[in-house]
This record gives sequence, C-alpha cells and structure tokens, in this order.
Amino acid sequence: MIFESHAHYDDEAFDEDRESLLEQIGRSGISHVINVGASIQTTERSIALAERYPFVYAAAGVHPDETRELNEEKLRWLRQQCGREKVVAVGEIGLDYYWDATPRDVQKKWFWAQLEMAAETGLPVIIHSREAAQDTLDMMRKFAQLHEARGVIHCFSYSKEIAQEYVRMGYLIGVGGVVTFKNGRKLKETVEAVPLESILLETDCPYLAPVPYRGKRNCSLYLPYVAEEIARIKGCTPQEVEEATWRNAVRLFFERRG
Repeated sequence: MIFESHAHYDDEAFDEDRESLLEQIGRSGISHVINVGASIQTTERSIALAERYPFVYAAAGVHPDETRELNEEKLRWLRQQCGREKVVAVGEIGLDYYWDATPRDVQKKWFWAQLEMAAETGLPVIIHSREAAQDTLDMMRKFAQLHEARGVIHCFSYSKEIAQEYVRMGYLIGVGGVVTFKNGRKLKETVEAVPLESILLETDCPYLAPVPYRGKRNCSLYLPYVAEEIARIKGCTPQEVEEATWRNAVRLFFERRG
C-alpha cells in the first residue's frame, strides 16, 4: 500500500475527471490521500473531499502566498476545522520568497500563528518553504524548542545538510517526482543522506509529475515511480520504500497529541 501525503485534488486541473480519478485511486492500492489546503477556500474544498471519500483526509492551512487574506476571525475558523475527525494536519504553511506575493513580515506572522495553532490542536504541520531556507529553519528551530516537533518539510528542495538538521529535530522529509528528474541532484543526495524512516511519499499533484510523465498532470497513481527511484538510491526494494513511508505517514498523521 502507498500513502500519498500531499495532493491537491480540489485543483481545477481535475475538474473534468475528479470523481472517476479518485475512484480509480481508491481501487489502486493507494490507501490514504492527504488533500492539503492552501487558502481558506481550498481548505473548505479539501474537507469536502475528505468527507466524501473514505480514503481521503484533509489538512487545514493557508499557504504563505495567500496569508494576506488571513485575519483573526479566519484563523479562528481554521482552528475550528482542526477539530474535525478527518482533518489530520495543519498545512500547507510556511514561507515563500520565490514569488514574494505577500510581504515577508506578513508571511512570518501568519506562519507562526498557524504553527501555534497546530501545537494547540495536537496536529502535525505540513511546511512549504521556497527560497526561504534560513528564515524557515530559524522559525522551525524556535518552534521545536517550545513544542514537540511533528511534521513534514514538503517538496524538499534544499541541501542534504539542512534536511539532516530537520530530521534531527524530528521532522520528516517529503519526496516527490523531482527525485526522478535528471536535474534533481540535490533531492537525490538528500534521499541518500536521510534514513528511510524520515521520508514521506508525495505528489503535490497536479504539479511535478515524475519521469516518464514529467510535464504532464501529476496524480497519486504515479507514486510507484517515486518509490522506485528512492529504492534505487537507498539500495532496497520499492516495496520496502512503500511500506516504510506508509508507516511513517500513519505515525505522523494519525497519532494525535495534545
């Protein structure tokens, strides 16, 4: 069985065949899918999908690019959603300096507020960080000093040394289709450097489809290609990768604390 730890099936890329695709995924050996919120609206849609499909679960959170929409009232609403049975994480939250769509001080304010929300509700965090390595690491270090470190650094794109530091703090590393790319050297090095017990499988679909589907719409059915490349790097079998990452995800998302 495969645990898909990061998907966006509410995205408009799936509007034409969402129902048939999810039904196919449910029959394919994908045991769980975490559909991840990136705004208030997409959190609502993720929860709706989780309530419709038994194998789909939701994460509630606002992506750094969208944090300009947040206020205290919306944060209270997000916190209420964290009490729902099928909401299993806070995310995706973090910092994104690539687009700089939202001022960095605003991103940091609401990143920290959502980290605290996760601690209060006992949920793990799903962290988005793009071209914000040092600031993200500094905030995650501070958070780990105050609360138990539980979460995943999604779509990891930094050095193996930064990955190892996150692992030492207690976080997992999200690995998706980029690991199959010829130019995915940094992620391949990260996979080699961190233990299998610290890796999650993810797609970030509809984005970042693995080879041989690179450039096309991604979906959870392509996760075996990611597992195969991780297995090649680690010198084990794809089945061992699938089983280990499944255990890692179940431990992270279904052992609620607090």
